Amino acid sequence: MGGCFSKPKPVELKIEVVLPEKERSKEELSASGKGSPRAYQGNGTARHFHTEERLPAPHPYPGPQDCVEAAVCHVKDLENGQMREVELGWGKVLLVKDNGEFHALGHKCPHYGAPLVKGVLSRGRVRCPWHGACFNISTGDLEDFPGLDSLHKFQVKIEKEKVYVRASKQALQLQRRTKVMAKCISPSAGHSGSTNVLIVGAGAAGLVCAETLRQEGFSDRIVLCTLDRHLPYDRPKLSKSLDVQPEQLALRPKEFFRAYGIEVLTEAQVVTVDVRNKKVVFKDGFKLEYSKLLLAPGSSPKTLSCKGKEVENVFTIRTPEDANRVVRLARGRNAIVVGAGFLGMEVAAYLTEKAHSVSVVELEETPFRRFLGERVGRALMKMFENNGVKFYMQTEVLELRAQEGKLKEVVLKSSKVIRADVCVVGIGAVPATGFLRQSGIGLDSRGFIPVNKMMQTNVPGVFAAGDAVTFPLAWRNNRKVNIPHWQMAHAQGRVAAQNMLAQEAEISTVPYLWTAMFGKSLRYTGYGEGFDDVIIQGDLEELKFVAFYTKGDEVIAVASMNYDPIVSKVAEVLGSGRAIRKREVELFMLHSKTGDMSWLTGKGS
Repeated sequence: MGGCFSKPKPVELKIEVVLPEKERSKEELSASGKGSPRAYQGNGTARHFHTEERLPAPHPYPGPQDCVEAAVCHVKDLENGQMREVELGWGKVLLVKDNGEFHALGHKCPHYGAPLVKGVLSRGRVRCPWHGACFNISTGDLEDFPGLDSLHKFQVKIEKEKVYVRASKQALQLQRRTKVMAKCISPSAGHSGSTNVLIVGAGAAGLVCAETLRQEGFSDRIVLCTLDRHLPYDRPKLSKSLDVQPEQLALRPKEFFRAYGIEVLTEAQVVTVDVRNKKVVFKDGFKLEYSKLLLAPGSSPKTLSCKGKEVENVFTIRTPEDANRVVRLARGRNAIVVGAGFLGMEVAAYLTEKAHSVSVVELEETPFRRFLGERVGRALMKMFENNGVKFYMQTEVLELRAQEGKLKEVVLKSSKVIRADVCVVGIGAVPATGFLRQSGIGLDSRGFIPVNKMMQTNVPGVFAAGDAVTFPLAWRNNRKVNIPHWQMAHAQGRVAAQNMLAQEAEISTVPYLWTAMFGKSLRYTGYGEGFDDVIIQGDLEELKFVAFYTKGDEVIAVASMNYDPIVSKVAEVLGSGRAIRKREVELFMLHSKTGDMSWLTGKGS
């Protein structure tokens, strides 16, 4: 808790300097990750951390001089269901009135700093307007993702019709709270050939699984292994901000992993899983036994199979090193992006200010067509063209031509030849599950790992999460789907951890994703595959719109630009189990010229 009469608590582990609020630009700034903690540079040989290095001593118990208290409003200033940002001198607080009760919380989403006052209050929680994370208003706890940290909860008292908030100055400045976690007390930690929990893959699913186990009091050994040379990092930022440094991307500082006994093996490739003997073998011959296993290997980017595919300066974006090299090579030169999906378009947008020219090659007739539909795709394409990007649509790469081994030209099937010094390939990905083929762990025909709602595979004690799984999507009649989104990986990692501890949790989160291009953000919630109609409210030309994707009579997904917090509102409605009907949207379109969305939550007319 952030109040001053609560028990002493561990020091906050991730400290972020919050800049003065410039809300629109803040989201894009945070997407470049400035000011994040330093990453541990692993070399793959050390298999454990040195215990001498410790976190700083916990902050002393806050005394009265460390606290601030102020009257922030009159009890009648807020209606039920209203939120307001109030100033305490040392920082702002989010004041919420719900069911006649006042709650005071941190005012910024710990994920990327979004102002929560602009979010959605529903079912006893506030949902972030930018990326959909949810926080319980009674505790401040993170209840849905993305992000890792919770909000501070501050003390509220009412005297003579005035609302007073009391908070510690430190909590006001930190704006984030890392949940209390157990430490590892296993005597074998760090040097034996067995672990209680082994997690393969250190993306969002793997990290959240490890953190959830510790939050739930699990104190046995946890080993997290990754192909990467870095500690877990914010991968969605890679394609949005290509010259960001690895240390700026770290999701947790190295001290965090030491403090909570989460061992990270970097550059560690699992080659076989022996489920009968509960053992994995690494590429270097190292063997590790486990009691519980989480498979979160993610996916591998598809590569071009055309003539000349081996020439230099052709990249997929998988690591910070890939991204950094692309920017370095593209500066003042000709860049070409193959694939007009999210990754390709984010890279193209970022390179426009760096490269001499940026071209995009795509098989479909508009970017994002399968995901966002023809009209939205065309509006986004126009934004790119206005920023100097040249499109070559309904064609593909026939040949890559080199000069002295390095890329010089790209030949298209349309026989067009484009000058190119660097090429980024963003044509999709395949699950990185080749190492499981002989294991007895079930894979489907495309290589995905099917799991149930508890993230369990066909083998007892083996769980799977993240981009490599198919799972039953609760609000689409338990249809088995693969959703390779950052937010979904977090949620699945949490559910897997809870079920390792026999808590019988089920995955129920509503998918939520975002993309950022040219300082503009597009948000999306739901699962739109198979949509048969798109209803658009607002102005596509101005890129201020909301698009409802329908199948039959039901809204199955919503996308928006400059229309917050509509996507978070829809996510809340879908998450509550209520279906949104196509006719509701059509009626609203007929009668509303104002863009008022109160009909969605049952408020207003």
